[in-house]
Amino acid sequence: MDAQEGGAQARNTADAVARRSYGKLVAYLAARTRDVDAAEDALAEAFAAALSDWPRNGCPENPEAWLLTVARRKFLDALRNNRRTEPASDELERMAEGLAAATDEREFPDQRLGLMFACAHPAIDVGIRAPLMLQAVLGLDAAKIASAFLVSPATMGQRLVRAKQKIRQAGIPLRIPEREELRDRLETVLDAIYAAIAEGWIDASGTDVARRELAEEAIYLCRLVTELLPGEPEAMGLLALMLYAESRRRARRDAQGEYVPMAEQRVEDWNRSMIEEAESLLLRACSLEALGRYQLEGAIQSAHGSHRCTGRANWNEVVQLYDAFLSYAHSPVVAINRALAIAELEGAQAGLDAIEGFVGDPRLAEYQPWWAARAELLARTGRREEARHAYDVAIGLERDVPVRRFLDRRRSAVLS
Repeated sequence: MDAQEGGAQARNTADAVARRSYGKLVAYLAARTRDVDAAEDALAEAFAAALSDWPRNGCPENPEAWLLTVARRKFLDALRNNRRTEPASDELERMAEGLAAATDEREFPDQRLGLMFACAHPAIDVGIRAPLMLQAVLGLDAAKIASAFLVSPATMGQRLVRAKQKIRQAGIPLRIPEREELRDRLETVLDAIYAAIAEGWIDASGTDVARRELAEEAIYLCRLVTELLPGEPEAMGLLALMLYAESRRRARRDAQGEYVPMAEQRVEDWNRSMIEEAESLLLRACSLEALGRYQLEGAIQSAHGSHRCTGRANWNEVVQLYDAFLSYAHSPVVAINRALAIAELEGAQAGLDAIEGFVGDPRLAEYQPWWAARAELLARTGRREEARHAYDVAIGLERDVPVRRFLDRRRSAVLS
């Protein structure tokens, strides 16, 4: 094998290991030191060493073990260097002992879930939990995460550094919580994953590469949770919900790039394998008889998709699911979607009546779906001027240009 082929093989192997095992390696190192930042630095140096060594000496039989051995050595070297310039501290001694106590790298435990729970610890600010999880568990760089979350790379980098310092300084353990606290903490982990895919879905058409990849990575994170905690129905429910949404991504734009609402999408453009997997997950989750919000959201998506495929709408079922969901998450967002379902079942006025109590709610002043839904219902009841105002506000708040054009066409059609 020549140098060029050896270099290509080394890069391909390193890329595959990074995708497959980055989080596992970081979690293993960080669990013994409680220093996520230093674990990432040591692993980065190990990958750099691999790209220098593997082209010359060939890729090892177990590249994860090779990387872990080198990363441990790099970590311990950094600790020794610190000791030369700083007095030895209990923290440094603990780090060294933790790494020295590590055993055979050929078989090391998967502690990624513990790392995810650390990222979602109550001491970590809510807004940084999802980005921290994406970086620590999946290895996404700060610039890519910043692009998806619409902040500058410098700002995101600072927030991530502070969060990792918090884990180290507060001594947050990288472990799965005990059974009595698992449910509440698991909800925090799932909420962080949901926040990540919500950011990825701001660009639902997938034209923004960073956001499309963010949605894909969020699905990967949720798959990881369902694999490591196979008996948790809400993890299955969230994965099903995300797969339903992702299955329709391609159908949300026509050949000209214009927005297509779900009621007008070509079901042939839906990803059937994703839908089938989502259905299977939802059935398994429901069989465990521990209903939760993500299972309900998944069930609503299933009901919407089912009537589009069969042509038989069952709005009674959808309204009942929204009733149950509203009891879990009593929010105006859920109420809006419930009102639209009620309008299909009982008429537009019934839908307006269902959200009457939220008129003037300051939380909805700049919430585009509220104005779009209200505009549609007002137009269908003949309240033209109120509908026109609501459409104007909805169009002004919408950032997606094709959706703005759709709303503009809809306003013209119903108010002409």
